Amino acid sequence: MESKRASSCRLLFGLLISAAVLRPGLGWYTVNSAYGDTIIMPCRLDVPQNLMFGKWKYEKPDGSPVFIAFRSSTKKSVQYDDVPEYKDRLSLSENYTLSISNARISDEKRFVCMLVTEDNVFEAPTIVKVFKQPSKPEIVSKALFLETEQLKKLGDCISEDSYPDGNITWYRNGKVLHPLEGAVVIIFKKEMDPVTQLYTMTSTLEYKTSKADIQMPFTCSVTYYGPTGQKTVYSDQAVFDIYYPTEQVTIQVLPPKNAIKEGDNITLRCLGNGNPPPEEFLFYLPGQPEGIRSSNTYTLTDVRRNATGDYKCSLIDKKSMIASTTITVHYLDLSLNPSGEVTRQIGDALPVSCTISASRNATVVWMKDNIRLRSSPTFSSLHYQDAGNYVCETALQEVEGLKKRESLTLIVEGNKILGHQFTLFFENFLTGFFYDLSSTSYFNCNDILGKPQIKMTKKTDPSGLSKTIICHVEGFPKPAIQWTITGSGSVINQTEESPYINGRYYSKIIISPEENVTLTCTAENQLERTVNSLNVSANENREKVNDQAKLIVGIVVGLLLAALVAGVVYWLYMKKSKTASKHVNKDLGNMEENKKLEENNHKTEA
Repeated sequence: MESKRASSCRLLFGLLISAAVLRPGLGWYTVNSAYGDTIIMPCRLDVPQNLMFGKWKYEKPDGSPVFIAFRSSTKKSVQYDDVPEYKDRLSLSENYTLSISNARISDEKRFVCMLVTEDNVFEAPTIVKVFKQPSKPEIVSKALFLETEQLKKLGDCISEDSYPDGNITWYRNGKVLHPLEGAVVIIFKKEMDPVTQLYTMTSTLEYKTSKADIQMPFTCSVTYYGPTGQKTVYSDQAVFDIYYPTEQVTIQVLPPKNAIKEGDNITLRCLGNGNPPPEEFLFYLPGQPEGIRSSNTYTLTDVRRNATGDYKCSLIDKKSMIASTTITVHYLDLSLNPSGEVTRQIGDALPVSCTISASRNATVVWMKDNIRLRSSPTFSSLHYQDAGNYVCETALQEVEGLKKRESLTLIVEGNKILGHQFTLFFENFLTGFFYDLSSTSYFNCNDILGKPQIKMTKKTDPSGLSKTIICHVEGFPKPAIQWTITGSGSVINQTEESPYINGRYYSKIIISPEENVTLTCTAENQLERTVNSLNVSANENREKVNDQAKLIVGIVVGLLLAALVAGVVYWLYMKKSKTASKHVNKDLGNMEENKKLEENNHKTEA
């Protein structure tokens, strides 16, 4: 019975299908779904009172139907047809809304909802559209570099897994690139995966670049349709290395050419403004017509002044593209005459010259004993105070480290002059020439100073508690000063000395004597050792008496010296007198002899 009933239902359903009509007022209805989402298709028909069941079908390309779902109005049961591609993907609700999970590209079909009554069949068709967003476009197979004025492949822009297929656009610095003969060539192609039915789009860009494209970003985009309309996705930027030929050559000098001096090392660097820059150049040195092939640098070591001149460099394959620069090797020569250690006598003339030869104006400074002189020294008649260490120093201010200096150590001696002057004195004196000791026509006492001379002074503090003792010393070479104190003979080391200037300086000490003391100042150099003492006590009157005693001793010594000179003069005088008396006696003897001869003659005659 059931089999007869089922066959009767199928027969009735077939007759109804053949007579089915679309519900008036229902047009085409489209459902858009994203790839992988759930497709929801409402039936869009009002359920009739005498409904027997509802069914869903889709139509093949040839128009034949394929039933996929059935629901009875009485039993509320749902049956799904055995269609492999929709197995476990269908769901039919009580209001006959059909849902298809995990949307695929193959789900793009014409689906029909059918409601069947005893006397009619109502249909509502639905068109399903499935969209797949493509992957983000990517620029691949990028050129390592682009060369100006050459049409070259820049790269491929690829976007995958799109449905439907999209369109690719190229951009330079954000502006759309359109095909241009000989400058911009765009080749587009798309491929569909036969399994997934998804598209892969590829666009190849060939581009003729220029220097204006340096650091310019290139991008591409894919434009596609989705469930909500048209959309665009952009790639990341790509910047290309632009190769272009060298148009200019420049030459550099290291260190900076205004500071090159003799002995320096010079490095010449030649640069071309092309990309990539040239790696080799020809370097031309002064006086050498043939270039020297080298890398972009060429070094000259320990240069001399004859290296001054024009230096050039050029491209190897394009010698007309050349750059040049002028290099001056600065030099500084100093000649001091005389130099080293020089010994002269008091009164001698000593010409001194410091000759400078330099690449530009140089400054000259004279120093004596580390003190700067206002002008260069001149010696028409040497004095003792002229002795010292002289330095002539010169420098080029603009050139760091270019300095020269020579030194002269001048020693002025007075001993020979002293002996010579006294020789003249005695020779003239013995010949009867009176020599005035106060005259400076033969020698100046200030000019024969060499041995140390000492002068001691003291000064009492206003409070009377301390006294300052100063030992003034004059001599050359510089005498060494030493203080000792009476009794113990111990040396006093805590002293204060002044600078040694023009053969003079002093040493002083400050003491607070509690009893009478004697301070001794000793000055010694290569010529002599001189000693002087000063009594210092708490009683000022006692010191005055000592000073007076010194004065008396000085007067006595002076008188003795005067007596000595007088004795010498008297001795010379007596010597001359004896000689004269001898001549007188001789004459008197001759007269007496003549007188006796006359007397004898008279006697003979008688």
